[in-house]
Amino acid sequence: MTALQDNLAKLNGYLERFRQSGIQNRIAGQDATGAGGTFQTISPVDRSVICDVAQGTAADIDAAAKAAAKAFSDWRDMPATDRRKILIRIAEGIEARAEEIALCECWDTGQALRFMSKAALRGAENFRYFADQVIQARDGQHLKSPTLMNVTTRVPIGPVGVITPWNTPFMLSTWKIAPALAAGCTVVHKPAEASPLTARLLVEIAEDAGLPPGVLNTVNGFGEDAGKALCEHPSITAIAFVGESRTGSLITKQGADTLKRNHLELGGKNPVIVFDDADLDRALDAVIFMIYSINGERCTSSSRLLVQDTIRTEFEAKLIARVNKIKVGHPLDPATEIGPLVSQEHFDKVTSYFDIARHDGATVAAGGETLGDEGYFVRPTLFTDANVQMRIAQEEIFGPVLTSIPFKTEEEALQIANDTPYGLTGYVWTNDLTRALRFTDKLEAGMIWVNSENVRHLPTPFGGVKASGIGRDGGDWSFEFYMEQKHIGFATGQHNIPRLGTL
Repeated sequence: MTALQDNLAKLNGYLERFRQSGIQNRIAGQDATGAGGTFQTISPVDRSVICDVAQGTAADIDAAAKAAAKAFSDWRDMPATDRRKILIRIAEGIEARAEEIALCECWDTGQALRFMSKAALRGAENFRYFADQVIQARDGQHLKSPTLMNVTTRVPIGPVGVITPWNTPFMLSTWKIAPALAAGCTVVHKPAEASPLTARLLVEIAEDAGLPPGVLNTVNGFGEDAGKALCEHPSITAIAFVGESRTGSLITKQGADTLKRNHLELGGKNPVIVFDDADLDRALDAVIFMIYSINGERCTSSSRLLVQDTIRTEFEAKLIARVNKIKVGHPLDPATEIGPLVSQEHFDKVTSYFDIARHDGATVAAGGETLGDEGYFVRPTLFTDANVQMRIAQEEIFGPVLTSIPFKTEEEALQIANDTPYGLTGYVWTNDLTRALRFTDKLEAGMIWVNSENVRHLPTPFGGVKASGIGRDGGDWSFEFYMEQKHIGFATGQHNIPRLGTL
């Protein structure tokens, strides 16, 4: 039996219960049908139906929000050491079921197993990291003044809504839910409708670990119904969202009447800038990894290559040769590097840019084609002879598609890099330290890596500027979102209080 056949056999075992009973919403520790009936989740590998999914509506969101509100005070007031133990047990549960999570995620999203096997374990790492922050999360400062002992502390903001995307759903769900729970908040989670399987696994693992009913509730459904209701619900104090920039704008509007706090991790059109003094072999590896891994379906992908004209011909030639060797195949095959795109809708969007590029005058130097007729497979694609005005240089394609743009000078590279509505990440390759300092200071991005691909370190802030989002995840920045700052002043003596009405 090949590794692919072995993985398929294991997957079928994991999926059997979903085929039999579908995916239900989970509210207050109980399964619940959706008031909107059901919808089907489809595998992008062969367009087959995986199972039926409960379709939540405003009524289901209302029930989940009320459950979260009811559970909030007990979860908030639970001793920090007890909450920490539960979060650690959730991490252990994720590790115990990592294979199941990875295989289900691959089948549901089309992502290659070589990346999703690590994504499940990163989810466990997220819970372990924030579990270790639980005890000091509410610690504050002592700010002495002449007449007062001023003390600050933090308290959990209340029930929160978490809306997660379809690209790496399990890991990104833990990224939001783990710090919310660590802070003492309760959660209503609306997963992306295109990839709902592992959200169900997460709530099961959490409850098996001892998370009280109602602390984590999962409602499946569509953004225009369940998502909108979550953003508008008066019992939900904040929304943490990962997804498209235009959806982030809608979420802000929907939460305005209830003065929702929003954390928005949105889109990107991230540049990787390669100067001629860089280590070009390492830069080539990083350029390829950061756009073609995870099917190119990630917000931090370096989808624009800015390459100095003195090295452009040689660098692009090596790039084309490598891109044409990337293995596209079944996501459960360990040799596969790129799997199918997540859905018909997204497949149509990504492939539409092949003609857009040609129409605007770019060269399709590699790829630009679909593969097979069963799933949503495309060849990894490279556009050359592009300029900053082209749509392929401005719009987020969110697939395995790279646009190469030449530049002459450092000043021109900076102008091109900043000339988009987005500002999530940037990647700079140079061995000139002073140039790196100058360039990163002026580059409009929330996160920048120099001579490196994206290497995520959990204590550091994650987030973007401009149309790429509002707020930061990671370390104490997560607690700043999920908690309210409180100040208490204690008089240290009988200071003078102005007296009125004594005349």
